[in-house]
Amino acid sequence: MALILIALAPVLIILFYIYFRDKYEHEPIGLLAKALLAGGLITIPVIFAEMGLQVLGSNMNDGGVSSPLWTAFIVAGTTEELFKFLALFIMIWANKNFNEKFDGIVYAVFISLGFALVENVMYVIQGGLNVALIRALTAVPAHALFGVVMGYYFGLARFLEGERAIYLVRAILWPIILHGFYDYCLMANKPVFMIIFIPFILYLWISGFKKMKEISDSSRFRTK
Repeated sequence: MALILIALAPVLIILFYIYFRDKYEHEPIGLLAKALLAGGLITIPVIFAEMGLQVLGSNMNDGGVSSPLWTAFIVAGTTEELFKFLALFIMIWANKNFNEKFDGIVYAVFISLGFALVENVMYVIQGGLNVALIRALTAVPAHALFGVVMGYYFGLARFLEGERAIYLVRAILWPIILHGFYDYCLMANKPVFMIIFIPFILYLWISGFKKMKEISDSSRFRTK
């Protein structure tokens, strides 16, 4: 039970932060709960899709396709971020509560953390306390930060109609690239990528906070 609570703790901390960071108009708790649940539920098709892609990569292995590059960018990055985006688009795009750009970040992070919650519990049950502590500082925040990037461009796409197509592409593509590079640094088993990993995590944090501040400061509900 203690391990489960440790696995849940970083998710809950970030969820509360994002909820209160949306300071000019909070989103409905019920809809946020549905977004969180949707993120958890997409783990089911993601697991099957990733299994299929792993098999496909193994069958194409004569060119080294089923390498860390394939696993990081295609099996994990593309599959997970694409399903998150689909859940976000289906649930939120036409919803009346999606009425400012920052809402894109809020809902994308809630969906991402719903996914991270289920994933984290599974990893922590298997790996124990050390895995829980490491993932609390790396994997869980990373999922949230990929969500910030997705939601940032998703919000721009919704409210900047003239550039909608390019921002929707960015809302899908950038989280895949960042997620893939994150996983590749850990899977490549090369010292240079482990050296790059910490600065990369810092970059995700810094750019994520900048995106949130930019969108928050331009909120239509801001009175000052």
